[in-house]
Amino acid sequence: MYKTLVNFIETIDVSSIPKERQEVLNSLTDFIQGKVSNKEAIRINCICTHNSRRSHLTQVWAQVMAYYFQIKQVTCYSGGTEATALYPVVATTLEETGFQIQKLSEGNNPVYSMKFSENEHPIIGFSKKFDAAFNPETQFVAIMTCSQADAGCPFIAGAEKRIPITYEDPKVSDGSPNQKEVYSNRSLQIATEMFYVFSQIKK
Repeated sequence: MYKTLVNFIETIDVSSIPKERQEVLNSLTDFIQGKVSNKEAIRINCICTHNSRRSHLTQVWAQVMAYYFQIKQVTCYSGGTEATALYPVVATTLEETGFQIQKLSEGNNPVYSMKFSENEHPIIGFSKKFDAAFNPETQFVAIMTCSQADAGCPFIAGAEKRIPITYEDPKVSDGSPNQKEVYSNRSLQIATEMFYVFSQIKK
């Protein structure tokens, strides 16, 4: 893993997570632990409305924390109730944390390569619906990262489990002087919570 990224992860303080929030996160920990104990593949699909901000951040940080804690057979995905585009500030925020970001295509919905380690396959980021062909059809856990998608999609076809782990949308800061800070804080919050989840797993 890239040293800058490792240095960032090593500053994470899970004591900042309130007890009631830990209880929400424990549902995901329990799902992953069950899969690890049974030596089964773990597929996590992170879902929000537009698949542009929170779902991507959750996908990326879940994948990275699985790698950091050496939890095998974890593949993380993301999707929306509609497809838009990965918001560029998300890519910039991750780059500043230590990821190597490369835009693989242009257009209205660019595809990004988000690399976290010298020799590991990069995470591929672009906006898509949660049930797009790129994502798993069955045997996955659905993480609802926004309350709107959570309310709008009470049933996710093919999901073994559906867990609402919602975040405030950093979009509220778009165009404001504190946009960079808001996105950094949301990314840190999600990274911290995914660190907590995967740190609990017994291999």
